[in-house]
Amino acid sequence: MNILQLIDAGAQQLVQAAVAFGHGTDNAFDEAAWLVLWQLGLPLDTPLAGDDSVADEVVTDEQQQAIAALFDIRIRLRQPAAYLTHQAWLQGVPFYVDERTIVPRSFIAELLVQGAIDPWLSPATVRVLDLCTGNGSLGVIAAMVYPEVGVIGADISADALEVARINVAQHELQHRIRLIESDGLTSVDGSYDLILCNPPYVNAQSMTNLPPEYRAEPVLALAGGSDGMDFIRRLLREAPAHMSENGVLVLEIGNERDNFEAAFAPVEAVWLETSAGADQVLLLTRQALLELH
Repeated sequence: MNILQLIDAGAQQLVQAAVAFGHGTDNAFDEAAWLVLWQLGLPLDTPLAGDDSVADEVVTDEQQQAIAALFDIRIRLRQPAAYLTHQAWLQGVPFYVDERTIVPRSFIAELLVQGAIDPWLSPATVRVLDLCTGNGSLGVIAAMVYPEVGVIGADISADALEVARINVAQHELQHRIRLIESDGLTSVDGSYDLILCNPPYVNAQSMTNLPPEYRAEPVLALAGGSDGMDFIRRLLREAPAHMSENGVLVLEIGNERDNFEAAFAPVEAVWLETSAGADQVLLLTRQALLELH
C-alpha cells in the first residue's frame, strides 16, 4: 500500500469506530494523516498532493504493521492522537503534550496572535500571568507575541508544570517565563497588566456527556462544578488584588456563557470574537471586576 491508501483506510477505520475529534483535528482524514505521517517519521506538513507529494510512496510491510498498531491503540483506548504522538500545535506553534495536561486548544491563543486584545494594552503592559497554564502554551505564545513582557505561568498541578517546563525550554524562553505551583491565585505575588486564564469550566452535566477522548484528559483541568463556575467565582473575587490599575483579565469559558451571565450579572464583560463565535472568551477590566463586588 502507498501512503495515501493507508491514510484513506485509516480514516475509514476512525469513522467506523466513531472516535471523537477536537484535539488537533476535526475530521477523520486529517487525523489519519497525522497518525500515518508521524509513524513514518514525516513532518505533518508533508505534501500529499502536487509535484512534491509523497502520496504514492510505497510503505513497507513492517511500517504498515506499526501504523495498524497505532490506529488500534487510538480506537481501542480512545486516546487523543496528541497523547499518542506527544505533539500538539496552537496557532502553528508546536508543543509537547502528554496525559499530564489537557491538549492545548484555547481560543485565547488566536486572540493573542491576531492582536485582538491589543486595544486594551499599552506600552505599560509588562507583566503577564498565564493562570491554569497547563502545558504552558498560552504563556509561550504571549511571550512570542509581546517580546517585551515577562510571563508567570501558574498551575495547581505539579505534573502539568513539568510539561510546561519542557515547552518553555523547547522555545528557549526560560529567561522570560517563570513557572510556579499555585492553587488559583494563592501563591501568585504582585500585580499583572494582563491575566490570561483558560480554567476548568465544564459543568457537571456536560462532564458526564464528554466522549472518552476528553475524559482521557485530567479532570482537574476540565471540571468546573455544577454550573462550571466554581473556579471562576473565586477568580473574579480575587483577581482585582492581582491586577494593575489598567489591568485586564481574558477568560475562556467555552460553551458556558449562559451559566456565566447567570452567575455574574450584571458584570460589564467584553465578548471577544473568535473562530468559534463571540461567546467563548470574554475580557474584564479591573474596574468592571471591582464594580461586580
